[in-house]
Amino acid sequence: MKVKQIKKDGNKVTLEAVATPQEATNMLHSAKVAFAQSMGLKPPTQNASIDQVAEEQMGIKNLDSIVEPQAIEAFGPMAVDKKGLIPAYPPKAKGKGPLQAGKEFRFEVEVDLKPEYELTSYDPVTIKVQPFSFDDSLVDAQIKDMAERYTAFVDDEDAPADRVVKEGDHIKIALEAKEDGKELKGLSTKSRTYTAGKGFMPEGFEREILGMKAGQTKEFTFDGPDFDENMNERTQHIDAKVTILGFQKEEAPTIDDAWVKQNMPMYKGIDDLRFDMARGIERQAREQYDAYVRQMAAAELANRFEGKIADEVYEAMRDQMVTSIRMDLQQQGMSWEQFMEQNGGEQQFGMMLMLQVRQMLTQGYALDAWFRHKGLTISDEDIIAACRGINPQMNPAQMRKQAESSGQGFALRESAERLKANNDLVESATIELIDAQSAPDAPSN
Repeated sequence: MKVKQIKKDGNKVTLEAVATPQEATNMLHSAKVAFAQSMGLKPPTQNASIDQVAEEQMGIKNLDSIVEPQAIEAFGPMAVDKKGLIPAYPPKAKGKGPLQAGKEFRFEVEVDLKPEYELTSYDPVTIKVQPFSFDDSLVDAQIKDMAERYTAFVDDEDAPADRVVKEGDHIKIALEAKEDGKELKGLSTKSRTYTAGKGFMPEGFEREILGMKAGQTKEFTFDGPDFDENMNERTQHIDAKVTILGFQKEEAPTIDDAWVKQNMPMYKGIDDLRFDMARGIERQAREQYDAYVRQMAAAELANRFEGKIADEVYEAMRDQMVTSIRMDLQQQGMSWEQFMEQNGGEQQFGMMLMLQVRQMLTQGYALDAWFRHKGLTISDEDIIAACRGINPQMNPAQMRKQAESSGQGFALRESAERLKANNDLVESATIELIDAQSAPDAPSN
């Protein structure tokens, strides 16, 4: 992509860019993939492209025209990042013609550069925080969780002789299953644990085994769903011979030396396992505590913020947060209306959101001012550290590569600068420790 600056008016810059035919193709494809995922379309196959899937499932005959606005919008950050600029809010690209696969694409981007604000003072901050603590009971809880994950089915020796199978009972069964006299090997078993009434087998099978006793054998026929050789649905008629071998119960193991040596041989015993767990939990707790201290320092620094933040910046940040909230709600299966009801309605939520937006903006700009005033710089290590902070579960080098290839390098650099400033701020701060009960903002480990 070729990018050049064609206009600058105060804090506003206009860029002119030309995307290569390959970049245009790639951007349209990425937009199509995102569209398909958001609409829950079945993935394409060797014989069907995303366009064909969209037409078959949604009747869309020209998918390019549907995703073109999103594809063009994605070009904006890439052009900005190419010039090494940091915008006040995400810029939008305006095409000088249609975006077509395999063809050069020309566009302009109008960028409001991030303003530089000052603070009333650059003296070290003073903050009050609760002392770091680590509770050994967290190791006990993790050991308990581990035991529950390794829960196994064992014979219930205390089951009365006259006990009959009810819904939810765990039973051990032997099953001979045939169709037209031919054994169904995938279904037949000499011994298998089965939970009755949970729908793991067709209703006809479930109905027949309820009420049976241990040691009882019963023969019956039930219907089940199947597919023929052409993958057409059909009903399968199965002749079954079921024997209830006995009742079972779930039993969690005792995590002791013997269990650890058998199941986790990398540890010498339970003490070695607990030590490693404690080290990992404490490390995570320390990271959370450090983030809490940084947040307290940044909040205190933001009280020194001077200047007026443009309405466009507020609106852009608000829109970003609303989009993020809506995506989270979609994953949780909650509607926007339900979320509003839980948060006091549109008006109250709007006020809370704007307060949160202002807090985030002033803290960010205050850290920018500290970074600039202190003459700090960032290295590759700082960028990797920022990646870890954003998503600890993802490989930081891979995350950096994805961010930079999608034009979000400027956002990553900004995060790295602010993290560097925040750490520097904490290092110079006067930190007073207080009673844990009087520090409600402290994170839980």
